[in-house]
Amino acid sequence: MTITADQATRFQAAFATMADSIGRAVLGKDHVIRLTLTCLLSEGHLLLEDLPGTGKTMLARAMANTVEGTHARIQFTPDLLPTDVTGVTVYDQHRGSFEFHPGPIFHDIVLADEINRASPKTQAALLEVMEEGHVTVDGVTHDVPRPFMVIATQNPIEQAGTYRLPEAQLDRFLFKTSVGYPDAESTEELLLNSGLRDRATLVSPVVSRDDVARMIAMADEVYVDRSVVRFVRELAEASREFPQVKMGLSARGCLAFVRAAKTWAAADGRGHVVPHDIVTLAEPVLGHRLLLDAQAQFGGVQVADVVATLLDQVPPPVDRTG
Repeated sequence: MTITADQATRFQAAFATMADSIGRAVLGKDHVIRLTLTCLLSEGHLLLEDLPGTGKTMLARAMANTVEGTHARIQFTPDLLPTDVTGVTVYDQHRGSFEFHPGPIFHDIVLADEINRASPKTQAALLEVMEEGHVTVDGVTHDVPRPFMVIATQNPIEQAGTYRLPEAQLDRFLFKTSVGYPDAESTEELLLNSGLRDRATLVSPVVSRDDVARMIAMADEVYVDRSVVRFVRELAEASREFPQVKMGLSARGCLAFVRAAKTWAAADGRGHVVPHDIVTLAEPVLGHRLLLDAQAQFGGVQVADVVATLLDQVPPPVDRTG
């Protein structure tokens, strides 16, 4: 079944309401907000890499406040243990049995702040839950709530004492993007309201968890033509054969690409994906999945330039749907 025009219109309206709500806290960042919402409604996870003080945490908190659910913030530090994330099984002497105490990962939206400051062992505690939606502790599997989304932040500078995220974990993030500094108008607006120390408090829930679940289901029904699927496949193959790329787009990355394009199309009020959706989402989807070889890294080659070259080399299909 394909999403109807009426459903696409309702999806677009709900999406716009959520984006406007987050925009009260994060000024002048409409594209980043759309990417964040697309990530949530595609059942993906978001990696925000940016300089300090650009609003990464504010975006994540505003996102969490927009959905009528639960959210938690985990400050990743070198001494953080995996059980501090997933939870721990404790023996209850009164009951004479073991009882599971869930960790902060058991919330709808989880902010993993400065994720690269935790040890690889602690980072690995997120691998299972980000891929499969459940956590296994002491051999027992525990489901996390739905919707579920991890928003992780990391600082591209101050690398001392950090641990680089492995490729297997990076591949589990649907998008990687940055917030960036606000424009002149937004900066002045922030300064004029400097007495408001926490703009995330301006954001209140505008959709329920059930609403989000329905929007996820609607996005799944967006039509994707075989020519668009072929376009994604050709981009993936070209990325694997690119001379400066050591690791290209995986099959999991291709699936994420298509799912995100469906949500992006629905947010635009369309019941079908067009090639421009793929082009628009190429950098946030590919940016953290393409691993450059050592020579390219030392030569100063940027992943964004590789993505642009791939889009030039692989022609998109002609859109006949308008």
